[in-house]
Amino acid sequence: MYEWILPSLSEILAENQSSVAECSSAKAERQWRVSLAATEHLLLNTLATASPATTQGLVLAAPAPLFSQPKLTQSLQTVTFTAKPFNPLALMPFQMPDVMPRAGYANASVNEEIAPHESVLPLLPADPLGTEQFCLVFTDKFRLVLVLATHKNGKKTFSFSFQPEVVQQAWRSLGARVMLANPEFFARLDALVQQYSPVAPDCRITIQFSQLLLQELTEAEDTRDSLLGTGTGDKGDKENNPSPIPNAQSPMPNPQCPNPDVELLQAFAHEVRTPLTTIRTITRLLLKRRDLDATVINRLKIIDHECTEQIDRMELLFKAAELETTASAKPSKTQLTPMSLDQVLQQSIPRWEQAAHRRNLTLNVVLPQQLPTVVSNPMMLDQVLTGLIENFTRSLPAGSHIQVQVIPAGDQLKLQLSPQFGCKDSNKAATPATPPIRKALGQLLMFQPETGTISLNIAATKHLFQAIGGKLIVRQRPHYGEVLTIFLPLEVS
Repeated sequence: MYEWILPSLSEILAENQSSVAECSSAKAERQWRVSLAATEHLLLNTLATASPATTQGLVLAAPAPLFSQPKLTQSLQTVTFTAKPFNPLALMPFQMPDVMPRAGYANASVNEEIAPHESVLPLLPADPLGTEQFCLVFTDKFRLVLVLATHKNGKKTFSFSFQPEVVQQAWRSLGARVMLANPEFFARLDALVQQYSPVAPDCRITIQFSQLLLQELTEAEDTRDSLLGTGTGDKGDKENNPSPIPNAQSPMPNPQCPNPDVELLQAFAHEVRTPLTTIRTITRLLLKRRDLDATVINRLKIIDHECTEQIDRMELLFKAAELETTASAKPSKTQLTPMSLDQVLQQSIPRWEQAAHRRNLTLNVVLPQQLPTVVSNPMMLDQVLTGLIENFTRSLPAGSHIQVQVIPAGDQLKLQLSPQFGCKDSNKAATPATPPIRKALGQLLMFQPETGTISLNIAATKHLFQAIGGKLIVRQRPHYGEVLTIFLPLEVS
């Protein structure tokens, strides 16, 4: 018997699995995160040969979009199911309700293309599917369903399947819900699903997924050993970068005794990120309309930017918390790849300048004529650097200037951030800069009373840089304040 009139995805998978391994809720959550990471890598690998402008698949997810890589967001159409949908009419009182589709969230009128790249569909309050996180992937090469369910007793279970008939049953269950909410949109969505025929995946696909799973799991174990000091890490690096956290507050808590600060931070980041992602998705849907006033478009762009900035902050907090618990956020050397820093900086510098300008600061970036290739994690480097710049700008008084200098330093590349405090009277010497007041909030966060800013503390930020193959050094200098220096390894030819 099903809990509701329609089966949930976890019930469908449970029916088709002969046995399910018992594990704790924490392990189920780790399995979900690791499997999502493996799925993201699998999609990046299998979609690598086609043009990014070509739609190559469909993703049905809940309660928020799961993949943020630009290549995937451009190549995959995404439909998000949520139990607490945000009402788009609240953002557009100028629009008549009858212009919207019947469900009010799909934004797919008769004259529009079949399903936009991002759509949001509501779930009924009584639907037990609202307590499940899930991901259905449809591509030409494979179909996949992943589900993290939270049961009435609070226990969580994870399951997944590549079996075409199981994925088809999962789609029929979801499709019935879409039919109840918006029959017209269901017809379009069903036609889109049928474009990806339910054929058994090539064995090489499932083997590759298994290898990616093992890679993610072994990276977690390697990082745990490294943080506990049981691995074979570089002794010199340990001596030069002693952990600022006392042994009594080890950054790697016992898995049997989870740190309440870390668990609270993970829950907080998730609860903030989920509604913001929904708001951003609907905002981008509105921006696709051609009948909006220029003033409205500008305001929607501001909403989109603010949501994106806070979502990125929450993702960094979540990754830092994940690093402290399962250590799955830190890649091993096998995952660090040669990458063009020039491309990352071209995308990042305009955002850094905007962040400085919003706080009445100026920023100058000094680059060498030719940037060498560095070895890092392409998926995290831009996010971690931008997060560091954001926190750095928040700690400076208005009118300050930030100098960002990138120079080769032996077999590493050095990126240094130093503030310069203006002094209007040239006859007066600049007063020594005092470091901002910071108060610890638990194991990972710090609070600046002057600005009301909450951010990762120095120790957690250093761990993030270690996770992408880099090193962060923080120094206090008279008249210069806090100077941050990042080292990234160069590619060895």
